[in-house]
Amino acid sequence: MALQEVTASFLRRVRGQTGPLARAQRLQCQRYASTKSTSDTQELEETSFTQASPSTSKFPKYDPLARSRKYTGKLPPSRYQFRPPKYYRGPLHPHQPPPPSDPSSREFIPGPFSLPRLKQTYDSTTAPDLMTLAYVHHPPGYTAPKSPPDYDHGKAPRLTSPIVHCEDQEVEYGWQDIPQVERITVHTFVKDATSDSARLHVAGMVLQAITSVRATSHAVKKSLAGFNIRAGQYLSVTSDLKGESMHHFLSECIDVVMPKIKDWRGVKGSSGDGSENISFGFTAEEVALWPGVEVNYDMYPPKMIPGIHVTVHTTATTDYDARLLLGAMGIPFYGKFIN
Repeated sequence: MALQEVTASFLRRVRGQTGPLARAQRLQCQRYASTKSTSDTQELEETSFTQASPSTSKFPKYDPLARSRKYTGKLPPSRYQFRPPKYYRGPLHPHQPPPPSDPSSREFIPGPFSLPRLKQTYDSTTAPDLMTLAYVHHPPGYTAPKSPPDYDHGKAPRLTSPIVHCEDQEVEYGWQDIPQVERITVHTFVKDATSDSARLHVAGMVLQAITSVRATSHAVKKSLAGFNIRAGQYLSVTSDLKGESMHHFLSECIDVVMPKIKDWRGVKGSSGDGSENISFGFTAEEVALWPGVEVNYDMYPPKMIPGIHVTVHTTATTDYDARLLLGAMGIPFYGKFIN
C-alpha cells in the first residue's frame, strides 16, 4: 500500500501539476530540505527517451562496393593467406605449390636449430683446405692437352677403355664442386632373428639409440634353404641419416667411439664401391662403446647388441676424393688405396 502511494506521488511530480494544491505540496516537500530544490524536470536523468530522435540526414549512406573500388593500395599480409594445394597437378596447373623452403609449404621442415661442430669445422677449415689442395693454376689462353689413347700391354688401343683414376692424378675443384658428406646409412643384419624376433627388436632399439633416427626393418625377398631363410622374414634394420643427425652421428663416431677401440688401425684403404661411397663396420663390442648405448647398457639383454655397417655417401667424383674428405674430418685409413 505504501509502495502505491509513493508511485502515485512520483507520477504527480513528474506530470507537473499546477494549482494551489500542487504548489502547497511542493512547499511542504521543500520545507525539510537543506537547500532549495530546482525544477522537478531537472532532477530527472537525461535519456534518449526524453530527447528527440536524431536526423538521418547527418549520416552518409554506407556502400561497401564503392568503398572497395576507391581503395587501390595493397591489403595487409593477413588478407593474403595462401594454402598450398593438397595434390600436385602438374607444372601447367594455375595453382602451383610453394617451394619446400617456404613456411607455408606442406613440405616445410623447420630447422636447423643447432650447428654441429663437425659442420662448422668443414665450412671453416676442411672445405678451404680441399680447395687449396686441388687448385691448379692455368694462365690466360691455356688449352688442356689431349690425353693419349689407352694401350693394353702393347696391343691395339681400345677406344672404349674404362677410365682409371690414380693417386697422382690432378683433380681440379670449383667452389661449387668441393666434396661433402651427403648422407649416412647405418645397417645391421640379424641372422638369429629367424628363430627369435626379440633380437631384431633389440637391434632396432640400438640403432635408434646411436643415431637418434627411427629404424626401418626390411623383409627378405628370396628364400635361402641353406641358411634357413624364408621370403617375407624381417632380418635387417636400417637408419638413414641426413642433416643434423648425420653430423652428430659422424662426430660421435670420430671423437668418441674410434679412440676407445683398442688396437684399431682404422678403415681399410680398399673401402669404396666406385660410386664415391665409403663403408666400414663395427663389431658388437665396439657398438657398446657408443654413448647412447653405454649410458643404458643394462637395458639391453646380454649378447643381443648387434654389429653395424656404416656407409658414408659423399658428393665426390672418385673414391680417392671421398677418402681425402673423410681423412680430413678425422677418419684414419690404412693399407693400399684402391681406386
